[in-house]
Amino acid sequence: MSARAWALSIEDREKLIQAAFEAKEGSYSRYSNFPVGAALLAVDGTIIKGANIENASYGGTICAERTALVKAVSEGTRKFIALAVTSNVKSAISPCGMCRQFIREFCANDMPILLVPADYPQEGKVKPGSSAGGVVETTLGELLPMSFGPEDLDLPRKLQ
Repeated sequence: MSARAWALSIEDREKLIQAAFEAKEGSYSRYSNFPVGAALLAVDGTIIKGANIENASYGGTICAERTALVKAVSEGTRKFIALAVTSNVKSAISPCGMCRQFIREFCANDMPILLVPADYPQEGKVKPGSSAGGVVETTLGELLPMSFGPEDLDLPRKLQ
């Protein structure tokens, strides 16, 4: 876990988590019955929500994290402070590999990512690897180590 993930104010953390739950309500998951909600906190304090939207062809499905990013980026927001993700699973779930790479395009490696269980806030003993309420606080760099990002395209290349 990263100390950076704890740098969010308690108020911002709670708003972001609640927004992820609200986003999940917009899920169109008739094939998997696996609704997911995501919420991005932009540097200006705006929260952008996204839900997974499935498609009968499956490959046309878009995850909640990518929905939120596409909404934000298409409206001109490209700097983010944190991301929260939730589902109907009583343990924290993590973004898929494609979403991790998509997040990497627009977010810093040390950006906090909150993985929120469906039964948040969990009461009682804190589970290993999670913080108050059962939330797993991690970063993009921890979820996608040794990643390839936009800055890598600017590296010098051997000419042939």
